[in-house]
Amino acid sequence: MSVEILDGATIVNFLQDEEAFSVSVRNRFARLDTDNDGLLSYAEMLKELQSLRVLETHFGIDVEPDPDELAQVYESLFVQFDHNLNGTIDRDEFKKETRQMMLAMADGLGFVPVQMVLEEDSILKTAVERESNKLAA
Repeated sequence: MSVEILDGATIVNFLQDEEAFSVSVRNRFARLDTDNDGLLSYAEMLKELQSLRVLETHFGIDVEPDPDELAQVYESLFVQFDHNLNGTIDRDEFKKETRQMMLAMADGLGFVPVQMVLEEDSILKTAVERESNKLAA
């Protein structure tokens, strides 16, 4: 993990670079697709959903979430990705929903830079690195 500075423009610019975004999504999807069938099951997607720590922190302080509530949140997020509701997520569904979530994040961040802790192999980290490389060039 690393602490990075980003804003909504960092994310929007990355999403507008269709090639960079597609490669990043393809790589993330491949890491999650542990059985290599080209689809993400709930079990495969669960680790990714858990990494979001949706209810496990309150203003940066770890809290013990209700397990039933947490399970409902994860199931709801999975359905958000599973556009055709067939119980699996294909790469196109994953890409579309990832784009939507990143646009929502960009909208929420606005254009004021913020510090954020990012995982090294995350799509957001890739967006920050892309911006840094463009600025350095």
